[in-house]
Order: sequence, then C-alpha cells, then structure tokens
Amino acid sequence: MAGLLQALVGASEKAAHIARLCRREDPLFQLLVAEKTGDDRNRRFLQDFKTLADVLIQEVIKHDLGKEFPELQGHIHGEESNEFRNGQGEMVAVRVCATPGDTAALLLAVLEPERAAAELLAAAAHQDVVLGDTELAGVELSIPPQDLAIWIDPIDSTNEYIAGCEDVAPVDGVTPAGLGSALVLIGAYDRHTGCPVLGVINEPFFCRDPLTCRWQGRYHWGVAYGDTRLCSLSPPPPCPLPCVVLSQAEGGAVRAALGPLCHGRLRFAAGAGYKMLCVVLGLVDAYVLSEGSTFAWDTCAPHAILRALGGGVVALAGALRARREGDTRDPPELVYNRPVEGAVGAERWANQGGLVAYVHPQRREAVLAAL
Repeated sequence: MAGLLQALVGASEKAAHIARLCRREDPLFQLLVAEKTGDDRNRRFLQDFKTLADVLIQEVIKHDLGKEFPELQGHIHGEESNEFRNGQGEMVAVRVCATPGDTAALLLAVLEPERAAAELLAAAAHQDVVLGDTELAGVELSIPPQDLAIWIDPIDSTNEYIAGCEDVAPVDGVTPAGLGSALVLIGAYDRHTGCPVLGVINEPFFCRDPLTCRWQGRYHWGVAYGDTRLCSLSPPPPCPLPCVVLSQAEGGAVRAALGPLCHGRLRFAAGAGYKMLCVVLGLVDAYVLSEGSTFAWDTCAPHAILRALGGGVVALAGALRARREGDTRDPPELVYNRPVEGAVGAERWANQGGLVAYVHPQRREAVLAAL
C-alpha cells in the first residue's frame, strides 16, 4: 500500500503538470480559452478542449496506476467518458498508447489539425515523474491493492480552471474563486465497505515562482485504514470562532441557520474539492452543502484525508433525520461503493442529501444543531 500511495501522489503530479501545461503552452492555451461556436467549433473541434484536458488527465492516471498495479485494472473510475466524435464523425476513445508517437496520433484524430497541441499533450502523458519526497518514501503500510478501488476527479472546479482568474483576494485565507481552486483529486476506497482509505489532493496552481513566473503546485495526502492514521499535514486546531464555508449557490435557509453560529463568519468558495481542502487546512471548521450536487469523485480523496486527521464527511439529510428522531450516535459517513438506486448516468454516484465535511466532531455537532 505504501507503493500505491506513492503512485497516487506521482499520478497527481503528472496530472498537475498537464493542467499547467495547458495554460502555459500557446498551442494548448489557445484551444483551452477559445470560444468555439457554430461552424468554427464544428470544423476545429467538436468537443470543448477543456473536456479533452480532463479526459486525458483521467486516462493518464488510469494508465499509470493500472500498469503498476494490475489488480486495480477495472476498478479505477473517473468523472469523464473517454469517447469523442471528431470532425469526420468518427468515434475516438482517448487513451495512453504504447509510445508518445502513437498517443499523439490518437489525440490528433480528435484535435485535427492541431498537431503541435497533440504532440505536447502526448509528451506530457508519457513523461516520467520523480518524487523527491523523503517523508512519503518512508511510509510503510500493509493493505492488498486488490481490496481497493479508485475515484479520480482530473480537474475539480473546471470552470475556474478555464476562466483562469489569478488575482482573486482571499478572505481569511479562503479564496472565493479563481485558478487556485482547480485541483486534482485521487482517492482510494475499500471495495467491500466503501470507506475511503487513501487520498491525494494536488494544487497545481498553488503559487507562482518569483523568478520564472511559472505556476508551482503542492500536494497533500492522508491514510485512514484500520487503526492507521497518517497524513502529510498535522490536525488543525478549531477556528477561534466557528467558521463554515459554503457554495455561492447555497440557499438562504442554510445561510440564516449558520449565520448566528458563525457570528457572521460564513465564507464562500468555488469547487467542492477546494472547500473540503479549506477544512483540511483548518481555514474553516466545516463545509456544508444542502444539495446532492457533489459526486463520489469530488469527495473521496478529501474524505480520506479528513479521516486521517480525525474528521470525516457525513450525509447531511440523513444526519438531520437521525437528530430529529432522537438518535445521538455519530452519523454515518459517506461511502463510495454504492450507486444510487434507480439513478442513471453520473447521478448514480451523487452524494444525495448534501454533506458536512469536518475535522473536529464537536464542530460537526454544532453545525448539525444549528441546521
């Protein structure tokens, strides 16, 4: 399992490199930000380039993890379908081929006539990643990979990634929007119980190098398996006054209920992964969402890290129902191996009924009581 943890981190670093590459290299950047509509869109690229960037990152992670751990093949799941219909009406399944040349040729079948873009992406997909993380290298764990499955969110907060706003001022450390909320999320869960056990959050756009002005990233990882709790971060203390982060789209009833608890310290941010990262870092005590608008790939990786820090993620609707019925036990955590009964498509993996992500159980209880 230690080798798998290192592989997850390595895959997240390659994914982050591709995400940065798409914003840095002009042949890719022009496709990323171009507003392609009508005839021009049909001629150049039927699918938004942002979707291809997402899919390629997802397929790179699947390829690299499946190659190193064959036991995981067929159990690595992502947000995106890998099929595109190109300008000739042909269906192309995006994947990582045996050589950079073969991968470039496949990508060109989607991107025609953007040969330079296809070659840049193929080279990045085949690039080796070397981790110089001595702490990570020293982790020793024991769990059979064949007991695990993976959820990938290749670029969480895609809209912020495309918009690319770089100068959004943080509020008490929480950035309301912008490029910094675009994350790579890779989480492993127990196939049998659905419990998240390994998580990696990668921030591709953490800061700029003052000399080169190029973006630099960072990553965080956590392990929560049996009695083992390991994390690249220390558990954060509770905020001096309760503080909760919400989506800008969150309803007025939730805002009104939590406002008095937080003494007005409600924070707002984009991206489910980023809001959970704010909890992980101790910038807020909890992330509350009242709608079922997040999915397994959004929450699996951050959930594993929160568990490693002593916290977790509970289903809000179920927790409130239990409280109304007088059940004072700890509410059950989200699990990642059970599709929603009767749902189709992506909705099969929705986190129905909203959620509360937290580190400190007492703050979780205060939030549930307020709601």
